[in-house]
Amino acid sequence: MKEAHPKADTLVIACGALAKETKEIIDRHGWSVELKALPAIYHMTPLKITTNLDVMLDALDGQYARVIVVYGECGATGIDDVLARHDVVRVSGPHCYEMYAGAEPFDQLMAEEPGTFFLTDWLLRAYEKAVLRGLGLDKHPELAPLYFGNYRRLVYLSQAPTEKLINKAQTIATSMGWTFEHRHVGYGELETRLVNLITTP
Repeated sequence: MKEAHPKADTLVIACGALAKETKEIIDRHGWSVELKALPAIYHMTPLKITTNLDVMLDALDGQYARVIVVYGECGATGIDDVLARHDVVRVSGPHCYEMYAGAEPFDQLMAEEPGTFFLTDWLLRAYEKAVLRGLGLDKHPELAPLYFGNYRRLVYLSQAPTEKLINKAQTIATSMGWTFEHRHVGYGELETRLVNLITTP
């Protein structure tokens, strides 16, 4: 059912894995925008991202002057095609790791070690559900070498790190036999890119 009276002229639709940080950015800048999110678990079956985003945009057609999507490409083939059909823009970037780290630092990290596994605050908090159970490793731990055999390093790109989260990331790296690096990046280029989209008429 369509809302008759949206709360704002601009709607931001965020990936569930970025919704908390997106709201914090919105609140920090005092923007009068509405925020909706799709479940982060859709990443396990990426076509759900494009399908459900398409359905949501159809349902919201004409209700907002602008719609901005906070998603990367995220393996969801056709996400930009869906957005083009609805004349909607998204924050640039292939995925949240690049958004948080920044384009140049991310490229440098990958040049240093192509076998790098990245964690963010959200993914670290949801590691058991999103990674272990999501990939079936809770029931079939013998599959771990198939998924992770080419990784050599874990980089934790933190937004609001706590000692507990840092220790958890270190423990995961140690258990996998990877080197560990923690980079506190905050909102990184996710914030600057969103600011550019929100403030540009």
